[in-house]
Amino acid sequence: MGVRAQPPPAARWADAGLVSGEAVELDVRAARLGSRVLALLIDLVVQLVAALLLGVLLMVVLLLALPGDLVDGALFGASQTVLLILVLVGYPMLMERFAGGRTLGKLAVGLRVVRADGGPVGVGQSLTRALVGVAVEWPGLVLPLLSWVASVSVMLTDPRGRRLGDLVAGTMVVHTRGAGIWRPAPPAAPPLLGWAGTLDLTRLDDGLALAVRQYLGRVRQLAEPDRTRLGRELWAEVAAVTSPPPPWAAPEPAYLAAVLAERGRRAAYRLGRTRSVTATLWPELAPPPLAVPASLAMPTPLAVPASPAMPAPLAVPAPPAMLAPPAAPAPPALRPAAPARAVPAQPDPVRGQPAPVGSERSHA
Repeated sequence: MGVRAQPPPAARWADAGLVSGEAVELDVRAARLGSRVLALLIDLVVQLVAALLLGVLLMVVLLLALPGDLVDGALFGASQTVLLILVLVGYPMLMERFAGGRTLGKLAVGLRVVRADGGPVGVGQSLTRALVGVAVEWPGLVLPLLSWVASVSVMLTDPRGRRLGDLVAGTMVVHTRGAGIWRPAPPAAPPLLGWAGTLDLTRLDDGLALAVRQYLGRVRQLAEPDRTRLGRELWAEVAAVTSPPPPWAAPEPAYLAAVLAERGRRAAYRLGRTRSVTATLWPELAPPPLAVPASLAMPTPLAVPASPAMPAPLAVPAPPAMLAPPAAPAPPALRPAAPARAVPAQPDPVRGQPAPVGSERSHA
């Protein structure tokens, strides 16, 4: 399904300076030092593995296929030179020729070698890049340390991040993946929140929800009539798996935003409920409560000591602004394991009257 996009805004990521045949500047980013070094490291690992495998294969061929009197040090040296040329020069040249200007490292990072005018790179240009890279840049057979510093300086100062091999061959390296900018989804319209709360979203899968999220995040970048057509197709898919239908007519992006917002709200509610259950079952997994400083602690009610006129202490409540939060209810008292036995009354040494010991203990 083809969708036309609106012209990009003034602040763009394009800095490659490539212009099409219709005199339209292409929205392409030039690869800089960081991404190219990462691609080079991946290519070095691939080249090291290829060198080991080819070295073992070459050793087997020399020892088994050739007579013993032909195998000497000169043959081994020539074989190693050929192997080194195949790995360092043949690998990038063949990969760029048959993989559209991309080696395995560039393919992983999302880079591509093109001509300075944006066209596909040729075999001669790939060979030139590889030879200059081996001789001057990496591994830099001519003055390694000095050539490395010169290569990095050229890449940092060039407006399009080209290295010495690119300048000689007339090529450059560009990004094949656009720089995505995260845009929040538009909020749901308040009149549709009540309807969205009654929706049945059990059949709305993650794939369709992701498509709706991507559409809402890029809806302002799409041009008409593709914007309206794509919104209608997405709403038709969402309406087929949700119920009830909307109460009144509204634009399709408004329906999609309400459905997506309600789905996110329910997911957040389920997550909060799961966390509360986890905190109840395993309190040690829950974050510790914040400690209240002693200076901010609420005072307790004041108590007045007993006097002859007051048989019991009288509690004076604190002012309403200083009331402490209600305390947790005390646990119920445990019942005695067996009823208390009656204890015979004994005379009181002061009054000379028996004290009902057993009766009070039985009610304790």
